[in-house]
Amino acid sequence: MINLPQDFEKRMKSQLGDEFNEFLASFEDGKIFALRLCEDADDSIFPGALSPVAWCPTGFYYEESLKPGSHPYHEAGVYYIQDASAMLPAEMLDVNPGDIVLDLCAAPGGKSTQLGKKLKGEGLLVSNEIIPSRSKILSENIERMGISNCIVTNEAPEDLSKKLPEFFDKILVDAPCSGEGMFRKNPDAMNEWSLDNVKMCADRQDYILDEAVKMLKSGGTIVYSTCTFSPEEDEECMERFLSRYSDFMLTKQERLWPHKVKGEGHFSAVLQHKGNSDTSADDIYVNPKKKGKASPADEALSLFKKFSKDVFEKDYINNLLSDKIPVLFGDQLYILPKEAPSLKGIKVVRPGLHLGTIKKDRFEPSHALALLCKPQFVKNNVSFSADSKEIRDYIWGQALFTENKNEGWTLVCVDNFSIGWGKLTKGQLKNHYPKGLRKVLQ
Repeated sequence: MINLPQDFEKRMKSQLGDEFNEFLASFEDGKIFALRLCEDADDSIFPGALSPVAWCPTGFYYEESLKPGSHPYHEAGVYYIQDASAMLPAEMLDVNPGDIVLDLCAAPGGKSTQLGKKLKGEGLLVSNEIIPSRSKILSENIERMGISNCIVTNEAPEDLSKKLPEFFDKILVDAPCSGEGMFRKNPDAMNEWSLDNVKMCADRQDYILDEAVKMLKSGGTIVYSTCTFSPEEDEECMERFLSRYSDFMLTKQERLWPHKVKGEGHFSAVLQHKGNSDTSADDIYVNPKKKGKASPADEALSLFKKFSKDVFEKDYINNLLSDKIPVLFGDQLYILPKEAPSLKGIKVVRPGLHLGTIKKDRFEPSHALALLCKPQFVKNNVSFSADSKEIRDYIWGQALFTENKNEGWTLVCVDNFSIGWGKLTKGQLKNHYPKGLRKVLQ
C-alpha cells in the first residue's frame, strides 16, 4: 500500500468522500503508457498493440513491453510518447490551421507538438519555456516531430508579455503545479509535496495567468491546465481568475481522475474572452521585406534555392518558402512564417524552421529539414524497414551501401518515414545523422 502524505490523504478524503477508497486503490494499478501519432501514421504501425485514447483522436495506449522509445520510428518523429491525460488540454484549446498560438509553459514539448500538428504548417506557434536547459529539450522535440512554424523562446512570462501584447488568438497555460496527479507515475513527487508548496503553486499560477491575459487578443481563448487535484490550484484558481477578469467566461472545465479513466490525474479549463474591440497585433509583426540591396539572409536563401534544385521537387520548395521570412543566425539559415513577431529583445532558442548551414559557397541541409520532408518531395531517397540492420546502423552513425545510382544528398527513411540525410557517392551513403543523436538501439 502506498504511503501518501498525511495532509494530502486527509484533504483527498474530504474532497472525494465515498470515492476515496476507489481513488486510493488506483495507486496500486500499474503505470499507464500512451503515445500520440503523427498525421502520417495510424495504429497499423504496431499491429494489435495500440488501443485508442477516448479524448484524443491521435492518442493510443500501449503495453510497456512494446518499448516504443527504443524504436526507429521514435527517432523519425512518427509518434510522441505522452501520458494520455496530458493530451486533453491541447484538444480543448481547439486549434485550427492559421491560428496564432502560444504555449506559455511548454517543456518538454508534448502539448506544443500536439498544437503544432493541429496547425498543419499554417499560422504560428510560439513555444516558451523559462528554464534554459528545458527550453533546449523543447526545441529538440519540436524538431523531431517536424513542426515547421514554431518559434521556441526562453522567457519569463512577464518579459514575454511586454514584447507580445495582445498578439495571440489562443494560449495554453499548462502551469507548474504541485504534481499530485503524478504521484502514481512518479512516487518521488510525493517527497516534494506540502501544503505550503500547494499555496506557492497557486500564487504562481495566478501570476502566470495574469501575464497570459496581456498577450491574448480580444475574443481569444486561454486553456489552463495542471496535473494536480488541489482545488486551490484548479477550481479555486478559476474562481479567482474570473473575479479579476469580468470580461472572461469559463466555458468548460474537466477533471480526469485516475480511478475513473485510463490515465493520470489532470485538470483543464477553457477561459473565453468576451471580446470588446478589434485589436490587432500587426504593429509587432516582422517588418516587411525592404527594397534595395539583398540582406545576408536573402543571400543565404539564394544559396539554399540553388542547392534545392538538385535535391527537391520544385513545387515543394516553392510551397515551403511561400510567404516565409529568411532569418540568418550566424551561419544558420531559418525561415519564419509571415505571422511571426519581431524577435528583437526576445531570448530565442529556435527561430522557426532550420533549413541548414551556410559553408562558404555551399549549403548543407539541417536534420530538421529532413524530418519535415516526405520522400515523394525529395529526388533521391532510400527507405529501410524498421527491423533492418541498415536503419540501426544509420542511427548509430555508420555509413550504408545502396544500389541507388543517383549520387548526392539523399533522404534516408524508415518504412517511408523520413529520419535523416545521407550523401551518396559510388554506392556508399555517407552518414549525416547528427552526432549528438546517434545511439545504439536495442
